[in-house]
Amino acid sequence: MHLTIISGAARSQTKSNTAKIIAAFCKGFQIDNNTVEVWYLSDRTQWSRARNAFYNNKEILFALPLYVENVPGIMLEFLESLSPKTCPDTRLSFLIQGGFPEASQSRCCESFLKTLPGKLGCEYGGTFIRGDMFGVGLLGNKLGEKMVQPFVDIGNCFAQYGYFEPKIFSQFASPEYLSKKQIRQFEKTGKYIQKWFMNIIAKRIGCKGKLSAKPYTWIS
Repeated sequence: MHLTIISGAARSQTKSNTAKIIAAFCKGFQIDNNTVEVWYLSDRTQWSRARNAFYNNKEILFALPLYVENVPGIMLEFLESLSPKTCPDTRLSFLIQGGFPEASQSRCCESFLKTLPGKLGCEYGGTFIRGDMFGVGLLGNKLGEKMVQPFVDIGNCFAQYGYFEPKIFSQFASPEYLSKKQIRQFEKTGKYIQKWFMNIIAKRIGCKGKLSAKPYTWIS
């Protein structure tokens, strides 16, 4: 099986969480001698070749980060440049990753993605949603690799089925909603852990002040 993956992330490949997820996915997908090609829309010099790959291949996967509850603008721009395929033998699948832990946050985006295969002359291969991925590029290589490790198995399963079968991939997907117990745990301890975590991230990206600082309060 040969798969064409198109990354809809706006960040450059070296800084993109989606790129790290794609790399893990490809590792699992290629285990049984399957082949894959990846195109990154963040590099506009690749757009022409990405379009050709869309037209000339039958298994297409768009991988994208959730952006303001929907598709990144750069991916929308690319989609507008595509013409519908005339031979209805292409399967179009989608992988959404985001920072929110609940899959429900990505359902609006999923509803939009479901409309695309029909408009582009393709069959729908399903949408896989994985949340809680915010820290992939911020926790360092060791922890970041641990976070994307499940995508190796996800890629291997996709190679076996060729699409996102809900019953098979539900074991990897994010919960639809956090349970009441999880919400209570967050209220008790999670918010403090999150504050500690955000302070670490702020230091890594060069923030020198406190996150709780209110420098403009004097204006009022």
